[in-house]
Amino acid sequence: MWPLYAAGFTTAFGAHGIAANLGADTDDAVTSLLVLGGLLALYDGAEVLLKPLFGTIADRVGARPVLLGGLVAFAVASALYALADSPGWLWAARLGQGAAASAFSPAASALVARLNPAAKHGRAFGSYGFYKSIGYTLGPLLGGVLVWAGGLRLLFTVLAVLGAAVALWALIAVPVVPPLPRARQTVLDLARRLADPAFLVPTAALAGATAALSVGVGFLPVSGAVAGLGTVATGAAVSVLAACAAVVQPRAGRALDAGRISTRGGLTAGLLLAAAGLACAMLPGLTGILLAAALVGAGTGLITPLGFAALAASTPRERLGQTMGAAELGRELGDAGGPLLLAGVASAATLTYGYGVLAVLLACGPVVALGVRRARGAGAR
Repeated sequence: MWPLYAAGFTTAFGAHGIAANLGADTDDAVTSLLVLGGLLALYDGAEVLLKPLFGTIADRVGARPVLLGGLVAFAVASALYALADSPGWLWAARLGQGAAASAFSPAASALVARLNPAAKHGRAFGSYGFYKSIGYTLGPLLGGVLVWAGGLRLLFTVLAVLGAAVALWALIAVPVVPPLPRARQTVLDLARRLADPAFLVPTAALAGATAALSVGVGFLPVSGAVAGLGTVATGAAVSVLAACAAVVQPRAGRALDAGRISTRGGLTAGLLLAAAGLACAMLPGLTGILLAAALVGAGTGLITPLGFAALAASTPRERLGQTMGAAELGRELGDAGGPLLLAGVASAATLTYGYGVLAVLLACGPVVALGVRRARGAGAR
């Protein structure tokens, strides 16, 4: 399992380490805000388009080859800019990293499910999410140190070495998990499975959690600056958010496996915690920001392992890669949609109203999920 945890760390560290430090580049690679936005969107755009595809390929040829191929491709893409050091190769490297992460991220999730019995899925996904959270937390900090010491080329060099090392580790330690026989699936069959509440509810909860997390990381520092707080205080608030998410995930997974919480109750509690955190962000000053960070972190930490464990439990084992890829797509849409929604509301009104609108949407999530389940139950009768 450790190489899979390392793969989760790699994708998180690579995504946030570079994204948080592209704007600090003083060379000719990042020449304007438009270029910066394009480079940031390139990685996420590749993930949105390719994760479901690579998830399906993992079901067909096996998750281990897709994991290894993705990690090697990540190392090669990172080495491109480290060796070439030109603006054009930065675009190619960023696109290559996003495509590679689209391969090994859902493959790693599928292997976490395949290599663990159903009774331990909560613990396994909680630990996997913990190490991804560590990557998200350390990425901006360590990436900033590396860029300060040697520029973007040094950061890309470290990522190339990291990707190659994890690929070698996975080659040695991850067992061969052959693909399972699959019944023929039509597009209509796929649509029905993805529209089933067993898939839709956990994926929507994961998307909502990711939206709240992305908003917290991106906009709580803005609220801090408006309140007259310095960068140290706002940076500490973001660290609290990431730390709470990292600490809660393995505990939530163990509680699920032990039967102390249910999937439905845990997802509901997580959405309500995240909504309460966004509501606290509407309060002025440091207290509101810290409360928001702690509650959003705890809510997302509760939802993530429970959501993936629920998806693994409800998915035929021969379709795990496809399901994980589609669920990752939902998370990417939440990652992009949350900040866009908040920014749109804030542009028309204020940032406070933006927090409030997103808080209401998250709080309504459990009500909508209950309505969907009841409607499906009535239709079945």
